[in-house]
Amino acid sequence: MLIDNNPHIHTITPAQITKVFYPYVIAKTEAGRYVNINLSDKERRDPLFWESISNIAKAKLWVPVGERFHQLLSYDWMLV
Repeated sequence: MLIDNNPHIHTITPAQITKVFYPYVIAKTEAGRYVNINLSDKERRDPLFWESISNIAKAKLWVPVGERFHQLLSYDWMLV
C-alpha cells in the first residue's frame, strides 16, 4: 500500500527539490508551498548527500517530506 493513499497517515507530503545550495535545500510541496528542508548535521557534512540531492533536483523527482518538521524521509512511500 502506498503511504499517500492511506487516509490515516497525514504526516507525509510529496515535494520536489527546487533549489540546492549549501547549507539549504528548498522544496515545493504538492500543494505549491515552498519549504526549507531541515537537514541533520550528518547530512550537512556529507558530500555524497549533496551530490545525490542535486541529482534528485535535476531529475525533478518527488520525495517524501515530513509535514511537521520538513525533513526528508528515508523510508520512502511504501507502508508495510
